[in-house]
Amino acid sequence: MSIERSGAQRALRFSGTVAGLLDKLGLSPEEVLVTRDGAVLTEADRVSAKDRIRILSVISGG
Repeated sequence: MSIERSGAQRALRFSGTVAGLLDKLGLSPEEVLVTRDGAVLTEADRVSAKDRIRILSVISGG
């Protein structure tokens, strides 16, 4: 799969859930959003090796 994060792209061989992908990448689901084709994915959604995934950092303020 192709993963884009912070403007950088990398290739990764992975098939499974978004939660599993984030765990493999060492990322917290509370700190990022994962999208595929512009749609936000949940932790339970499945991703496959052919997907193009974008990981966005969540920023909050007040």
